[in-house]
Amino acid sequence: MNPSHARRQALFALLALVLVWAYSWIVMKQVLRYAGPFDFAALRYLGGAAVLFAVLAIQRKSLHPPPLLLTVLIGLTQTTGFQALAQLALTSGGAGHVSLLAYTMPFWVVLIAWLLLSERPTSRQWLGLALAAAGLLFVLEPWNGLGSLHSALLAVGGGICWALGTVLSKRMFERHAPGPLVFTAWQMLIGALALGVVALLVPSRTIDWTPAFIAGLTYSVVMASSLAWLLWLFVVQRLPTTVAGLSSLAVPVTAVLMAWVILHERPDLWESIGIALIACGLLAVSGIGKKRDAAAADA
Repeated sequence: MNPSHARRQALFALLALVLVWAYSWIVMKQVLRYAGPFDFAALRYLGGAAVLFAVLAIQRKSLHPPPLLLTVLIGLTQTTGFQALAQLALTSGGAGHVSLLAYTMPFWVVLIAWLLLSERPTSRQWLGLALAAAGLLFVLEPWNGLGSLHSALLAVGGGICWALGTVLSKRMFERHAPGPLVFTAWQMLIGALALGVVALLVPSRTIDWTPAFIAGLTYSVVMASSLAWLLWLFVVQRLPTTVAGLSSLAVPVTAVLMAWVILHERPDLWESIGIALIACGLLAVSGIGKKRDAAAADA
């Protein structure tokens, strides 16, 4: 496949992923009215894994798991750790702010990928990272306090777990080249089973099976867990780790805007400046303009 065509496909997949995952933060906040955070997370990913294994069975593809140790580590970080901490953060934090804090993930991706994969960031990527960091600073407004420190730390911890899972996924594809579908299904199942254990051990409210909860769970299972993870792995395969990670900052920016419209979590002036800075960071790492610059240099 032509490299530029493959890159365009990955960028389109990233756009779809942004919309699906951004709205999922709204859904996750809303369903906490009807269920505990760990119960919902476990149901979401058990359902997602079931959907993916069903697709594998229908397509008559092998159900043999990828290398088990690495798959387990990815499931425990990318699914269990990230979702458990993020869901718990949402119990006391707003959807927009929690998503932004969880998406400090790209900063950790840069550091972990540098250490484990020897992917030294380019000057353009460092510029994007600096702009995004400044944007998050304005969004968090530390001069006004972080609000619920407990919620903030949980969200950032979730971002670190996801970053480690992302880098490990990159290593998995480089060394073993598993099929994205079977890999996603197995890591999701392992992570979901671990979430189920957490849900059993931690007391929580009884699930209220209302139509709203069922609709939210269905969206989370089919769209945010099954389809979105396939898109994410496709992006990780086709784009450098730092580009994939930094570009995903578009998810919390979009989530903030959705939370403003749907949950009435209106961003103030500082948050608006932060969103603009993050958007500039996205332009810096997306590669837009590189081909034009290269053409000009050749001329």
